[in-house]
Amino acid sequence: MKLKLSITGLFISITCICIISASFTPVPKKAANTTLEILNNVLVSISNIKTLRYELHCNERIKGKMQYTGSKVKLQVSPRKIYLSLKGPEVLWIQGANDGEALINPGSFPYMNLNLDPMGSLMRKDQHHTIHEMGLQYLAEILKDGMRRAGDKIDKYFVIVGEEKYNGRNCFKLSIAFPDLAWVPYTVKKGEDITSIARQRHISEYMVLENNPKASWYDDVKEGQVIQVPDAYGKLILLLIDKELLLPVNNTVFDNKGLFETYEYSNLQVNEPIAPEEFTKNYKDYNF
Repeated sequence: MKLKLSITGLFISITCICIISASFTPVPKKAANTTLEILNNVLVSISNIKTLRYELHCNERIKGKMQYTGSKVKLQVSPRKIYLSLKGPEVLWIQGANDGEALINPGSFPYMNLNLDPMGSLMRKDQHHTIHEMGLQYLAEILKDGMRRAGDKIDKYFVIVGEEKYNGRNCFKLSIAFPDLAWVPYTVKKGEDITSIARQRHISEYMVLENNPKASWYDDVKEGQVIQVPDAYGKLILLLIDKELLLPVNNTVFDNKGLFETYEYSNLQVNEPIAPEEFTKNYKDYNF
């Protein structure tokens, strides 16, 4: 997913993917000997996150081409607060404030602050995810769903394939493979749209939209309509898991067409205090 300093190009996914979301308590020193132990420790670490600072590097396949977006992120889990800096553009979203809209400094024309719906077309255009999926909590739900799908064959689908250095830190390399990934018919129920269907099934709504050309947008489906959805988030997911933090720091997803998205987290700071004023538009380092 070059960085565009336009309104429609300043919003990142979260990959999220990329795509991170509870106090970091160190995992016991006992070594994790199995993939399942490592996975369970990762889920505990994610659930213990309260605040995060990090640099996020996203590459997402948009209309057949990989597009890059980079940002610096500050995130508080509860109440949820997010600040993003994209080398010019800035985004501030506070749970329960501003009528649910994000405050935007586009960093270019029209040179004035904007208030935009995170679920609206301007903020979602050419992005895999919304700011609501930022943080590792979303990834944790995808992992849990994959573990549920694997059942008692978890060692078949989830495999530690080795160790790797990432930004100078030692990491486990985890492969999550569903080689029999298939697209299956789904009948839209009353009140559903592509986003709600994707959330319920722990799949990518962008992937669903991309593969249902009759739907022009996420809400362009009707009750009784049959759409095609994947039966897993991806055909192959590769995670680099920091051995000390036991948190994912690199997430790469492949689908039936090839590389779908990558999310890289660097300079990750877990549960270091973030002053309340850093989530206000008048903070000294911001340009709202």
